[in-house]
Amino acid sequence: MNRRELLKMIALTTGTAMIGGKSLFAFSDAGQSGHPFSSQDVERLDELAETILPRTDTPGAKDAGVGEFMALFVSDCYTPSEREVFYFGLAQLEARSRAAYQRDFMALSGEQRLELITELDREAMAHARQQARKQPTPAEALTIETQTAQNQTAENQSSQEHVESEDALPHYFTMMKQLTLFGFFTSEVGATEVLRYEAVPGRYDGCAPYNGEPAWAT
Repeated sequence: MNRRELLKMIALTTGTAMIGGKSLFAFSDAGQSGHPFSSQDVERLDELAETILPRTDTPGAKDAGVGEFMALFVSDCYTPSEREVFYFGLAQLEARSRAAYQRDFMALSGEQRLELITELDREAMAHARQQARKQPTPAEALTIETQTAQNQTAENQSSQEHVESEDALPHYFTMMKQLTLFGFFTSEVGATEVLRYEAVPGRYDGCAPYNGEPAWAT
């Protein structure tokens, strides 16, 4: 699975394109001294990710250090508005846990955690479907952009874009689920112990057996 295939899979699984994808190719932890998440936040993210991708006969999300990855990605690749949604989501995870089970998320049993994130996943998918219905067609978007350019000053246009971006913010669980999948399958553990890994793909094999197959067209 290459990165493009992974991003497609994440979009299909969560109902929306990869959040923070515009900053993805600029993402690097080189020179980073840390992030604003506490060690308790990272531990909570690890447990959330492990509930989504648990260890079975293959490694789980905690084995790949997905919690730390999520904290770095949110800090480096999300916009300020997206980060606010993510921080709100962490608080909501605790609030929803206490409302449903009268205890913190970290104190829940595995079954209770699964019940909670299943409910959050349903809400996130419904939110994504609602947002998709609100998206204009390409022709409508072009018309809106043209009218905006003609009728608004640069300052007003920037303000309008800000309002539209606020309206289009994703559900916080969509962010958490996307980062769990992306962090795990791009980790060394996920790539080498779950996916098939070739350090140098597309090798030349001059002695491959020929069984009468037709040649490749492209």
